[in-house]
Amino acid sequence: MRDIGTQTRATGKRPPKQPRRQSMETVRLGREIYKQEIRQMVEPNHIGKFIAIDVDSGCWALGDSIGEARDSLDSTRPEAVDVLLELIGFTAAISIGGGAPQRTE
Repeated sequence: MRDIGTQTRATGKRPPKQPRRQSMETVRLGREIYKQEIRQMVEPNHIGKFIAIDVDSGCWALGDSIGEARDSLDSTRPEAVDVLLELIGFTAAISIGGGAPQRTE
């Protein structure tokens, strides 16, 4: 039996983490944590940065990209599984075929 917390020999990367919650529940919890505990600290100084929020602990990290935010969170909370990734100050992190994401009010 292989320990899923260790790197695989073939790729040198950790296997993907399996979420414990439905994705919509992670989004709901993460946005609630953001609004109640984080928003006042990061807006407006970090508009356009990405944030990764561990919904189990409330821990969070910022980055210039989704990967950077997640890697930063993983460095302090490697056990984080249910994580919300968002673009600070925007309604969406990406837009497909419809122009740039819209700013929040």
